[in-house]
Amino acid sequence: MRLRWWGAGLGGLTIGLLALGAVATFAQQTPPQPHQAPPQQPQASPKPANIDRNGVLMLIRSTLLALDHANRTGNYTVLRDLGAPGFQVNTAARLAEIFAKQRSDKIDLSGVAVIDPQLSLLPQIESSGLLHMAGFFPSVPSQVNFELLFAPVEGQWRVFGVSLSVGQSAPVAPATPEPPAGKAVVSQKQSAPPKPGVPAKPPAQSATQ
Repeated sequence: MRLRWWGAGLGGLTIGLLALGAVATFAQQTPPQPHQAPPQQPQASPKPANIDRNGVLMLIRSTLLALDHANRTGNYTVLRDLGAPGFQVNTAARLAEIFAKQRSDKIDLSGVAVIDPQLSLLPQIESSGLLHMAGFFPSVPSQVNFELLFAPVEGQWRVFGVSLSVGQSAPVAPATPEPPAGKAVVSQKQSAPPKPGVPAKPPAQSATQ
């Protein structure tokens, strides 16, 4: 199961739905003339983020625990307030609709408070200026996979996008195969060994004269 939501698109990243302001801006742009390719701006490559391990852990855990609290209570106001302006284009009611599946499945994310995440994508700064990271929390029987975006707001990183999936991490043994229909399982019965001191009875023999 995978649930994904990003805030408004910024820069070179194409993410989810665009904010209303971005839609209005795009609508006012002059379309390119026929036989003319639109001007393309070179996009900068992502670069490693200058953030230490403790800072990464705080961002990941605070975001996922806020989502867990919202799922448990059905109140997404705090999660929305913690987000960047591009994330706050969603109302609390809209966020409740987005995460309705997680809420109905009673997904428990409280383990992220004590388990260290393993990063599959180290924190990096995208060409849009967003902080991007991804990884997972290994646990039994479920594994929490996450992908997060943060936008800089007044000197702080605030959540801009959340992608979350919960999957099974522990190996599952195959089910015991059942015998085919219409065939009975036959066990071979062995004859009991002779008692001590009693000679074994020889097998019956038939002779022809």
